Amino acid sequence: MLIEDHDLVHEFPEHYKTIHHLRQTDEQFAKLYSEYEEIDHEVHLIEEGIENTSDEYLESRKLRRVYLKDELYRMIREADAVA
Repeated sequence: MLIEDHDLVHEFPEHYKTIHHLRQTDEQFAKLYSEYEEIDHEVHLIEEGIENTSDEYLESRKLRRVYLKDELYRMIREADAVA
């Protein structure tokens, strides 16, 4: 099965510089980014069959990942607007 890459830089390559800058300068962004990366990695392991869990747990992690991606993207757009 082909697993889609949800790494934030792959999702928003046009915002690479902003993402890098925010990770270095915005503590809240860095915290959310780290959580996003952890959840994304966990979802990959589950989808690849390396880790087993319930469908409900996997779905909850995917929903959290979507929420974090939306929040991070909002922060990226705000940073780009003031730049």
